[in-house]
Amino acid sequence: MEYVYAALLLHKAGKAVDEAGVASVLKAAGVEVNEARVKALVAALEGVNIDEAISKAAFAAAPAAAAAAPAAGAAAAAPVEDEKKKEEEEASGMEGLGALFG
Repeated sequence: MEYVYAALLLHKAGKAVDEAGVASVLKAAGVEVNEARVKALVAALEGVNIDEAISKAAFAAAPAAAAAAPAAGAAAAAPVEDEKKKEEEEASGMEGLGALFG
């Protein structure tokens, strides 16, 4: 993630997003630079309009967040149901053992 942040920082500052720039930002932040990752990032960003990508990502994040809220509610309800099922299974299992001993 640091690599992407470095590229965004360079872009915001109006600097060229190139290997030397990304590596410099990472070094200044105290991150150990992996040259292969830097090259891959710069190659992936070649020809990409970063401003356009950011604006599309900002609009795409809002509906995704709204859709995640109901899903989170459903996910919270699921563990409660699972716990009830486990308790019922344990109780029925104990009844069966009780029948063995009298």
